Amino acid sequence: MDIRRLHAFVKIVDLASISRAADLLNIAQPALSQQLATLESSLGQKLVIRSKSGVTPTSAGSTLYRHAQLMIKQLERATAEISAGSGPLVGRVSAGMSPYSAGSTLSLALLRRIRSHLPLITLHLTESFDDIYSEMIMTGRLDMAVIHGAGPIKGVSFTPLMREEFFLLAPIDMDLPLDENGAVHLASIVHLPLLLPPTHNFVRKRIDMAFQRKQITPTTIAEIEGIHTMQDAVAEGLGATILPWSVASRIAVEGRSRIVPLRNPTIQEDVSLCVPESIPETEASVAVKEHLMDLARAMASSRSWPGTHPV
Repeated sequence: MDIRRLHAFVKIVDLASISRAADLLNIAQPALSQQLATLESSLGQKLVIRSKSGVTPTSAGSTLYRHAQLMIKQLERATAEISAGSGPLVGRVSAGMSPYSAGSTLSLALLRRIRSHLPLITLHLTESFDDIYSEMIMTGRLDMAVIHGAGPIKGVSFTPLMREEFFLLAPIDMDLPLDENGAVHLASIVHLPLLLPPTHNFVRKRIDMAFQRKQITPTTIAEIEGIHTMQDAVAEGLGATILPWSVASRIAVEGRSRIVPLRNPTIQEDVSLCVPESIPETEASVAVKEHLMDLARAMASSRSWPGTHPV
Protein backbone atom coordinates (compact mmCIF):
# COMPACT_ATOMS: atom_id res chain seq x y z
CA MET A 1 0.00 0.00 0.00
CA ASP A 2 1.41 3.39 -1.05
CA ILE A 3 2.34 5.41 2.03
CA ARG A 4 1.61 8.61 0.11
CA ARG A 5 -2.02 7.57 -0.33
CA LEU A 6 -2.29 6.88 3.38
CA HIS A 7 -0.80 10.27 4.16
CA ALA A 8 -3.28 11.93 1.80
CA PHE A 9 -6.17 10.02 3.36
CA VAL A 10 -5.17 11.18 6.85
CA LYS A 11 -5.11 14.80 5.66
CA ILE A 12 -8.57 14.42 4.09
CA VAL A 13 -9.99 13.18 7.40
CA ASP A 14 -8.12 15.78 9.48
CA LEU A 15 -9.41 18.65 7.34
CA ALA A 16 -12.82 17.06 6.61
CA SER A 17 -12.38 18.24 3.04
CA ILE A 18 -10.84 16.84 -0.14
CA SER A 19 -10.34 20.31 -1.63
CA ARG A 20 -8.56 21.69 1.45
CA ALA A 21 -6.40 18.57 1.67
CA ALA A 22 -5.50 18.96 -2.02
CA ASP A 23 -4.45 22.57 -1.43
CA LEU A 24 -2.36 21.63 1.58
CA LEU A 25 -0.67 18.73 -0.22
CA ASN A 26 -0.25 20.78 -3.41
CA ILE A 27 -2.13 18.15 -5.43
CA ALA A 28 -4.90 18.74 -7.97
CA GLN A 29 -8.27 17.85 -6.46
CA PRO A 30 -9.18 15.32 -9.19
CA ALA A 31 -5.86 13.55 -8.62
CA LEU A 32 -6.47 13.39 -4.87
CA SER A 33 -10.00 12.07 -5.43
CA GLN A 34 -8.52 9.38 -7.66
CA GLN A 35 -6.04 8.39 -4.96
CA LEU A 36 -8.93 8.04 -2.51
CA ALA A 37 -10.90 5.96 -5.01
CA THR A 38 -7.89 3.69 -5.59
CA LEU A 39 -7.51 3.23 -1.83
CA GLU A 40 -11.19 2.33 -1.47
CA SER A 41 -10.96 -0.08 -4.38
CA SER A 42 -7.89 -1.84 -2.99
CA LEU A 43 -9.56 -2.29 0.41
CA GLY A 44 -13.01 -3.07 -0.96
CA GLN A 45 -14.57 -0.60 1.48
CA LYS A 46 -16.07 2.87 1.29
CA LEU A 47 -13.85 5.03 3.46
CA VAL A 48 -15.56 8.42 3.54
CA ILE A 49 -18.99 9.95 3.21
CA ARG A 50 -19.20 13.20 1.27
CA SER A 51 -21.83 15.81 2.10
CA LYS A 52 -22.38 19.54 1.82
CA SER A 53 -20.85 19.99 5.27
CA GLY A 54 -17.65 18.14 4.32
CA VAL A 55 -16.12 14.68 4.47
CA THR A 56 -16.56 12.25 7.37
CA PRO A 57 -14.96 8.80 7.68
CA THR A 58 -17.04 5.62 7.64
CA SER A 59 -16.44 2.93 10.25
CA ALA A 60 -13.86 1.36 7.93
CA GLY A 61 -12.39 4.80 7.28
CA SER A 62 -12.00 5.47 11.02
CA THR A 63 -10.17 2.17 11.42
CA LEU A 64 -7.85 2.92 8.52
CA TYR A 65 -7.28 6.46 9.83
CA ARG A 66 -6.13 5.12 13.21
CA HIS A 67 -3.73 2.58 11.68
CA ALA A 68 -2.50 5.00 9.01
CA GLN A 69 -1.47 7.54 11.65
CA LEU A 70 0.55 4.87 13.43
CA MET A 71 2.24 3.69 10.23
CA ILE A 72 3.13 7.21 9.14
CA LYS A 73 4.54 8.08 12.55
CA GLN A 74 6.56 4.87 12.72
CA LEU A 75 8.04 5.57 9.29
CA GLU A 76 8.96 9.10 10.35
CA ARG A 77 10.59 7.76 13.50
CA ALA A 78 12.54 5.12 11.59
CA THR A 79 13.79 7.71 9.11
CA ALA A 80 14.92 10.04 11.90
CA GLU A 81 16.71 7.30 13.83
CA ILE A 82 18.46 5.90 10.76
CA SER A 83 19.55 9.38 9.70
CA ALA A 84 20.93 10.06 13.17
CA GLY A 85 22.97 6.86 13.22
CA SER A 86 24.98 6.58 16.43
CA GLY A 87 25.09 10.33 17.04
CA PRO A 88 23.12 12.42 19.57
CA LEU A 89 19.42 11.70 20.01
CA VAL A 90 17.29 13.49 17.44
CA GLY A 91 13.62 13.50 16.51
CA ARG A 92 10.30 14.99 17.46
CA VAL A 93 8.63 14.05 20.74
CA SER A 94 5.10 15.19 21.55
CA ALA A 95 3.69 15.54 25.05
CA GLY A 96 0.22 16.58 26.16
CA MET A 97 0.05 18.53 29.43
CA SER A 98 -3.37 18.65 31.04
CA PRO A 99 -4.48 22.23 31.83
CA TYR A 100 -5.20 23.05 35.46
CA SER A 101 -2.82 20.35 36.67
CA ALA A 102 0.83 19.85 37.56
CA GLY A 103 1.31 18.95 33.90
CA SER A 104 0.96 22.54 32.77
CA THR A 105 3.37 23.62 35.52
CA LEU A 106 5.92 21.02 34.39
CA SER A 107 5.85 22.20 30.77
CA LEU A 108 8.39 25.00 31.09
CA ALA A 109 10.71 22.96 33.32
CA LEU A 110 10.62 20.10 30.81
CA LEU A 111 11.36 22.45 27.92
CA ARG A 112 14.37 23.88 29.78
CA ARG A 113 15.64 20.39 30.62
CA ILE A 114 15.34 19.10 27.04
CA ARG A 115 17.00 22.20 25.57
CA SER A 116 19.88 21.70 28.01
CA HIS A 117 20.33 17.92 27.83
CA LEU A 118 18.83 16.90 24.45
CA PRO A 119 19.17 19.96 22.19
CA LEU A 120 18.57 18.05 18.93
CA ILE A 121 15.17 16.78 20.03
CA THR A 122 12.22 18.92 18.96
CA LEU A 123 9.75 18.94 21.83
CA HIS A 124 6.10 19.48 20.89
CA LEU A 125 4.04 20.54 23.93
CA THR A 126 0.28 20.91 23.88
CA GLU A 127 -2.21 22.05 26.53
CA SER A 128 -5.80 21.68 25.43
CA PHE A 129 -9.26 21.23 26.92
CA ASP A 130 -10.76 20.09 23.62
CA ASP A 131 -8.47 17.15 22.81
CA ILE A 132 -8.86 13.81 24.55
CA TYR A 133 -5.27 12.89 25.33
CA SER A 134 -5.93 9.17 25.83
CA GLU A 135 -7.30 8.90 22.28
CA MET A 136 -4.35 10.87 20.91
CA ILE A 137 -2.00 8.49 22.73
CA MET A 138 -3.73 5.41 21.28
CA THR A 139 -3.60 6.76 17.72
CA GLY A 140 0.03 7.85 17.99
CA ARG A 141 -0.65 11.57 17.73
CA LEU A 142 1.02 12.03 21.14
CA ASP A 143 3.99 10.14 22.53
CA MET A 144 2.98 10.78 26.13
CA ALA A 145 0.65 12.88 28.26
CA VAL A 146 0.40 14.08 31.85
CA ILE A 147 -3.21 13.95 33.05
CA HIS A 148 -5.28 13.79 36.21
CA GLY A 149 -6.49 10.28 36.99
CA ALA A 150 -4.83 6.89 36.66
CA GLY A 151 -7.00 4.96 34.22
CA PRO A 152 -7.56 2.24 33.39
CA ILE A 153 -8.08 2.95 29.69
CA LYS A 154 -7.61 0.22 27.09
CA GLY A 155 -4.53 0.84 24.96
CA VAL A 156 -2.93 3.29 27.41
CA SER A 157 -0.43 2.56 30.18
CA PHE A 158 -0.53 4.79 33.29
CA THR A 159 2.30 5.59 35.71
CA PRO A 160 1.23 7.67 38.75
CA LEU A 161 3.58 10.63 39.26
CA MET A 162 2.17 12.42 42.31
CA ARG A 163 -0.96 13.16 44.29
CA GLU A 164 -2.25 16.73 44.28
CA GLU A 165 -4.41 18.36 46.92
CA PHE A 166 -6.85 21.08 45.87
CA PHE A 167 -7.04 24.57 47.44
CA LEU A 168 -9.41 27.50 47.33
CA LEU A 169 -8.05 30.52 45.43
CA ALA A 170 -10.09 33.58 46.39
CA PRO A 171 -9.97 37.37 46.04
CA ILE A 172 -7.96 38.92 48.87
CA ASP A 173 -10.94 40.82 50.29
CA MET A 174 -13.52 38.03 49.97
CA ASP A 175 -15.08 37.20 53.35
CA LEU A 176 -14.28 33.54 53.97
CA PRO A 177 -15.59 31.28 56.78
CA LEU A 178 -12.16 30.20 58.06
CA ASP A 179 -11.84 27.59 60.81
CA GLU A 180 -9.33 27.75 63.67
CA ASN A 181 -6.61 26.38 61.36
CA GLY A 182 -7.16 28.97 58.64
CA ALA A 183 -8.92 26.51 56.30
CA VAL A 184 -12.41 26.48 54.78
CA HIS A 185 -14.77 23.52 54.78
CA LEU A 186 -16.52 22.52 51.57
CA ALA A 187 -20.02 22.97 53.01
CA SER A 188 -19.14 26.47 54.24
CA ILE A 189 -18.31 27.77 50.73
CA VAL A 190 -21.44 26.46 49.02
CA HIS A 191 -22.74 30.02 48.55
CA LEU A 192 -19.46 31.53 47.32
CA PRO A 193 -19.47 32.50 43.61
CA LEU A 194 -17.21 29.90 41.99
CA LEU A 195 -15.29 30.06 38.72
CA LEU A 196 -14.50 26.50 37.67
CA PRO A 197 -12.90 24.62 34.76
CA PRO A 198 -15.36 23.10 32.24
CA THR A 199 -17.25 19.94 33.19
CA HIS A 200 -15.17 17.57 31.02
CA ASN A 201 -11.93 18.56 32.77
CA PHE A 202 -10.51 16.08 35.31
CA VAL A 203 -10.12 18.80 37.95
CA ARG A 204 -13.77 19.80 37.57
CA LYS A 205 -14.93 16.18 37.76
CA ARG A 206 -13.10 15.70 41.05
CA ILE A 207 -14.58 18.95 42.44
CA ASP A 208 -18.12 17.97 41.38
CA MET A 209 -17.67 14.54 42.96
CA ALA A 210 -16.69 16.10 46.29
CA PHE A 211 -19.77 18.34 46.36
CA GLN A 212 -22.03 15.45 45.34
CA ARG A 213 -20.71 13.26 48.17
CA LYS A 214 -21.57 16.03 50.63
CA GLN A 215 -24.98 16.28 48.91
CA ILE A 216 -24.57 20.01 48.30
CA THR A 217 -24.59 22.08 45.11
CA PRO A 218 -21.95 24.78 44.56
CA THR A 219 -22.76 28.25 43.24
CA THR A 220 -20.96 28.06 39.90
CA ILE A 221 -21.16 31.43 38.13
CA ALA A 222 -18.84 30.69 35.21
CA GLU A 223 -16.76 27.97 33.53
CA ILE A 224 -13.35 29.19 32.38
CA GLU A 225 -10.81 27.36 30.21
CA GLY A 226 -8.18 30.08 29.87
CA ILE A 227 -5.75 30.09 32.79
CA HIS A 228 -4.99 33.81 32.40
CA THR A 229 -8.69 34.68 32.35
CA MET A 230 -9.12 32.66 35.55
CA GLN A 231 -6.22 34.53 37.13
CA ASP A 232 -7.64 37.95 36.23
CA ALA A 233 -11.21 37.06 37.21
CA VAL A 234 -10.21 35.96 40.71
CA ALA A 235 -7.86 38.94 41.18
CA GLU A 236 -10.66 41.34 40.18
CA GLY A 237 -12.99 39.82 42.78
CA LEU A 238 -15.47 38.21 40.40
CA GLY A 239 -15.34 34.89 42.23
CA ALA A 240 -13.19 32.17 43.76
CA THR A 241 -11.95 28.92 42.29
CA ILE A 242 -10.71 25.48 43.40
CA LEU A 243 -7.43 24.27 41.93
CA PRO A 244 -4.37 22.14 42.73
CA TRP A 245 -1.53 24.03 44.44
CA SER A 246 0.64 23.69 41.31
CA VAL A 247 -1.82 25.89 39.42
CA ALA A 248 -3.23 28.06 42.20
CA SER A 249 0.26 29.16 43.28
CA ARG A 250 1.12 30.06 39.71
CA ILE A 251 -1.88 32.34 39.14
CA ALA A 252 -2.27 33.88 42.60
CA VAL A 253 -1.64 37.64 42.41
CA GLU A 254 0.16 39.17 45.39
CA GLY A 255 -2.08 41.61 47.24
CA ARG A 256 -5.14 40.66 45.15
CA SER A 257 -5.80 36.94 45.67
CA ARG A 258 -4.94 34.32 48.31
CA ILE A 259 -4.74 30.55 48.63
CA VAL A 260 -6.65 28.84 51.44
CA PRO A 261 -6.58 25.14 52.42
CA LEU A 262 -9.79 23.23 51.70
CA ARG A 263 -11.03 20.65 54.21
CA ASN A 264 -13.89 18.28 55.01
CA PRO A 265 -13.30 16.71 52.63
CA THR A 266 -9.78 17.17 51.36
CA ILE A 267 -9.98 16.93 47.57
CA GLN A 268 -7.11 14.99 46.00
CA GLU A 269 -6.32 13.53 42.61
CA ASP A 270 -3.47 11.47 41.19
CA VAL A 271 -1.45 12.92 38.32
CA SER A 272 -0.23 10.24 35.93
CA LEU A 273 2.00 9.87 32.92
CA CYS A 274 0.31 7.91 30.16
CA VAL A 275 1.96 6.31 27.12
CA PRO A 276 0.65 3.94 24.45
CA GLU A 277 0.68 0.22 25.21
CA SER A 278 1.09 -1.06 21.66
CA ILE A 279 3.26 1.56 19.94
CA PRO A 280 7.02 1.07 20.41
CA GLU A 281 8.76 4.01 22.06
CA THR A 282 11.70 5.67 20.35
CA GLU A 283 14.99 6.36 22.08
CA ALA A 284 14.11 10.06 21.97
CA SER A 285 10.68 9.60 23.57
CA VAL A 286 12.13 7.33 26.27
CA ALA A 287 14.75 9.96 27.10
CA VAL A 288 12.14 12.73 27.31
CA LYS A 289 9.89 10.53 29.45
CA GLU A 290 12.72 9.88 31.92
CA HIS A 291 13.42 13.60 32.27
CA LEU A 292 9.71 14.30 32.76
CA MET A 293 9.40 11.65 35.47
CA ASP A 294 12.50 12.99 37.20
CA LEU A 295 11.04 16.52 37.27
CA ALA A 296 7.70 15.20 38.56
CA ARG A 297 9.39 13.26 41.38
CA ALA A 298 11.32 16.38 42.40
CA MET A 299 8.10 18.43 42.44
CA ALA A 300 6.24 15.84 44.49
CA SER A 301 9.01 15.71 47.10
CA SER A 302 9.60 19.46 47.32
CA ARG A 303 8.52 21.30 50.45
CA SER A 304 7.71 24.32 48.29
CA TRP A 305 4.68 22.48 46.84
CA PRO A 306 2.15 22.12 49.71
CA GLY A 307 -0.44 19.43 49.20
CA THR A 308 1.67 17.67 46.55
CA HIS A 309 2.82 14.20 47.58
CA PRO A 310 4.69 11.25 46.04
CA VAL A 311 2.64 8.14 45.22
